[in-house]
Amino acid sequence: MSQSKKDPFEIRKLYKFLRVVDVCDAMDGIGYFDIGLMDPEIRPLWSGMKFWGVAFTIRCIPANRPMWKLDNTEEIVNAHGIWFKEVGNVGTGGMIKPGHVIVTDTGGSKEVGYWGSNNSMGTIVSGAVGIVTDGYCRDTDEVIIQKTPICARSRGRTIIPGRIETVEVQTRIGCGGVQVEPGDMVGCDGDGVVVVPQRIAEEVAIHARAILLADMKGRRRLYEKLGMEPDETVDYEKVEEYYKGIK
Repeated sequence: MSQSKKDPFEIRKLYKFLRVVDVCDAMDGIGYFDIGLMDPEIRPLWSGMKFWGVAFTIRCIPANRPMWKLDNTEEIVNAHGIWFKEVGNVGTGGMIKPGHVIVTDTGGSKEVGYWGSNNSMGTIVSGAVGIVTDGYCRDTDEVIIQKTPICARSRGRTIIPGRIETVEVQTRIGCGGVQVEPGDMVGCDGDGVVVVPQRIAEEVAIHARAILLADMKGRRRLYEKLGMEPDETVDYEKVEEYYKGIK
């Protein structure tokens, strides 16, 4: 199947109401069984998180030298700056667009809080709608209070210097057992994380929409039989109205 020529940020609009399970079912339906399913250990840090966005990839590797002893409090506070000046750092300045999801391959690094409460929020300010890492997130109490959308394998405590280096961005990576390329569609909700290859993202969204609406209508009928008050998960009229204006 050829690569889709449509702007992935336009395709993203097709995913607005979709659940991860709808997309997984649609991928099964076109023969992509279990493709894109990230390790279930990589999960949202807080309940109710949901996002869909275009993959922006970061490739990291474990550091091969320790951080050296610092001389005073001022240097300790500025440990990251001192480390980056010595070993270098590949940044993302000016490259993140509204609608990106930052997907981070930590290269098998041991416990290190590559993402924390400050740098993750800065990424969201830049336009990202979510962050996915196969490693650790630190400052998780603050991240949860902030509602910063991060999916991580685990919670960590340590900082970057002496532990991990960023070597490349916007390249093909592996994250959570899944291949991720810049431009792929990445989504999460309470069921976990899925990646849809760009070449099939538009087709998958169309099938997934039909799956979602069928489920919403079926559950609405069951709500009515049980005398339950309808909620947004069965408001299929709202979803249908939205997609009328999306091509």
